[in-house]
Amino acid sequence: MDPVAAKYIGAGLAAVGLGLAALGVGNVFAQFLSSALRNPSAADSQQGRLFIGFAAAELLGLLAFVIAMILLFVA
Repeated sequence: MDPVAAKYIGAGLAAVGLGLAALGVGNVFAQFLSSALRNPSAADSQQGRLFIGFAAAELLGLLAFVIAMILLFVA
């Protein structure tokens, strides 16, 4: 197999895998907050969890891009 093609395949798999993980984490936190915020008196106590879920989903999405770029241009 051509080494350049292997780099593209590896980078694509890393990006897709981590991108889907980011979608999964975002979906889990969205469902959690959707169910937790059905009680209006609990809305104020859930803001920290909202930021953690947002940060985790964004981190995984950015990590997918960074790993793909590392695999393409450094490895």
